[in-house]
Amino acid sequence: MQYTHLGRSGLSVSRLCLGTMNFGPVTDEPDAFAILDLAHELGINYVDTANRYGGTGNAGGTEAMLGRWFAQGGGRRERTVLATKLYGAMGDWPNEDKLSALNIRRACDASLRRLQTDHIDVYQMHHIDRGTPWDEIWEAMDILRYQGKIIYVGSSNFAGWHLAQACEEARRQGGLGLVSEQSIYNLFERTVELEVLPAAQAYGVGIVPWSPLHGGLLGGVLRAAGSGDARRRTEGRAAAALETHREAVQAWEQFCDDRGAAPADVALAWLLHQPAVTAPIVGPRTTDQLRDAVRALEVRLDDAALARLDEIFPGPGGPAPEAYAW
Repeated sequence: MQYTHLGRSGLSVSRLCLGTMNFGPVTDEPDAFAILDLAHELGINYVDTANRYGGTGNAGGTEAMLGRWFAQGGGRRERTVLATKLYGAMGDWPNEDKLSALNIRRACDASLRRLQTDHIDVYQMHHIDRGTPWDEIWEAMDILRYQGKIIYVGSSNFAGWHLAQACEEARRQGGLGLVSEQSIYNLFERTVELEVLPAAQAYGVGIVPWSPLHGGLLGGVLRAAGSGDARRRTEGRAAAALETHREAVQAWEQFCDDRGAAPADVALAWLLHQPAVTAPIVGPRTTDQLRDAVRALEVRLDDAALARLDEIFPGPGGPAPEAYAW
């Protein structure tokens, strides 16, 4: 396994982050435990979840499952860099969602109970809250840090100017600020290259891409269709976008075939070649899928290969304002 620092922090994390959104709705507890144990065997120490994960009517279920895994002992919690998130509603009463100081305090305590741990390594805001001022947010986060309940703070789904605003306010207050940002980022969805990635690099915020295979569209859907295994590979984003982007997908899969590499491996490897990226989030449903994901660390893309991928998936044209102005 390869490791790097999470943003400008001194925290060492694996170059792949294990996402747990499938744990509960798709993957049952015994299989989830097997995936988590295998992740440690493979050297993956970075695990991401959220207080809302668990499936319809079971918000908090995934955190609770992780808590039962930690409770088995054997160094499971100590070897894990644990990241979770808050923002979404955990009930139908006021102050049970978003980023008020009250909800930050309550949500953190609830996550700690479900996770059966005394601290969260990276506490992430799952979305920007335009209704709560940054001085309130940072004061609440700093109190949690002083109490030892969280160590680092991250964000998810922020715009570039949100990253700048958050980091500048933290700097004004003398705090560490953000160390990570989770954004949708893959060969199909490259909007973050305009302003999110430049802002993250400027402030030392590590980018943790979610949906690295664009819902499976970059995972070999046409190859799977030819083998009769299309159902599993054309769900979500893949099902909605395949026909619109069929020509690009055909060129993509041919590119991967020419290199003798699995499309999913190359998609992850491309992200790992981007300078702002810390660790893509992989969300395996089985141990075999997790073993497959680790192969991406061995894929090397030279300048010619990266240029060809820019032709297939042009992106926004680079950072702003050059992407749309002189």
